[in-house]
Amino acid sequence: MPVYVQPACPVDDYLWQPGYWAYDPNDGYYWVPGVWVAPPNPGLLWTPSYWGYEGGSYGFHLGYWGASVGFYGGINYGFGYGGWGYGGGNWSGGHFRYNTAVTNVNTTIVHNTYINRTVINNTYVNNHTSFNGPGGVTAKPRPEEVAAMKESHVQPTSEQMSHQQSASKDRSQFASVNHGHPAAAAMDKVGGHPYNAQGHAAKTPALSHTAATHTNATAERTTTTKVNHAATNVNKTATRVNRPATTATRTTTRVSRPATHVTHTTTTTKVSQPNTPKPAARKQQARPQPHNNPRPAEPREKH
Repeated sequence: MPVYVQPACPVDDYLWQPGYWAYDPNDGYYWVPGVWVAPPNPGLLWTPSYWGYEGGSYGFHLGYWGASVGFYGGINYGFGYGGWGYGGGNWSGGHFRYNTAVTNVNTTIVHNTYINRTVINNTYVNNHTSFNGPGGVTAKPRPEEVAAMKESHVQPTSEQMSHQQSASKDRSQFASVNHGHPAAAAMDKVGGHPYNAQGHAAKTPALSHTAATHTNATAERTTTTKVNHAATNVNKTATRVNRPATTATRTTTRVSRPATHVTHTTTTTKVSQPNTPKPAARKQQARPQPHNNPRPAEPREKH
């Protein structure tokens, strides 16, 4: 996983979605930048996607919204996602309170903040693995995560899915081109500004174009709208792959084995550490091997 600086939260009540490696059956793994997103409804929390090993292959588990944070493979994505639960903030009175000990917010705009350093996870600082399974993280769901997995869930919003689609159209985001160092590591919001790992403006054709288009479109609006709850219809199928990239979304894609290198955020508020991918196949993928580049197989998507 690439180690990168987290852009400041641009507006109240947005939550952080960690970056991850998604899979394209033709071109392999590509990095979907970490981004601040609007939840479908107040009170919901995001459970990140992850690659996990089941039944002899790796599955790509798509993230989802819910009242509690479920299991995300024990992967330390940083910025509050230290392997289990979420320490980046909580909902109170219909608004989100940000823990600035592990998240970066623009305090000139966002004032609902607090500091709690006890949530910082130092356990996985030097672990660059972004998948759960042999050669990677071996965490098992905790009782509270199992309970969260049984709750009612809401699928990723249309904005979240369009964010992934934009990344899939940018060649500089593919592991075969960037060798684990994507041009755009993170964005301040969907359709917003892309940043490299150091937090500087990134030049990414597709993502930059999306940002410009989004800016022009929003300039014509007089009100800001949250993502449709209805737009949460997204496939939750699991894809099988030989080896998943270091980070991936929560539909379960089956893979033989995910990529080994994922950089977790240092336990500071600004750097998150996702893994370095290895190409595999998306929906019927074989399994990724512990390397910077994933190997395609035929993934199969699950929930």
